[in-house]
Amino acid sequence: MHLCVACNLQSVSEGRYELGYKTCLDCGERAARKSTHCIVPMHKSNYVVMTNPEDLKGINNKGGFYR
Repeated sequence: MHLCVACNLQSVSEGRYELGYKTCLDCGERAARKSTHCIVPMHKSNYVVMTNPEDLKGINNKGGFYR
């Protein structure tokens, strides 16, 4: 039996723990809702997942140079 590393109250199932998850379902859900991402289509390329808003600045090559 493994306890959740975030709340130390609920146990983490053996299968979930073996997959590398150290948090219970409730704490994992809370952590997942905090993260945000955006899918950006690149010109003549594929879609890219952006998690840092700073990476989006200057990504349009028609908008001029950005620093």
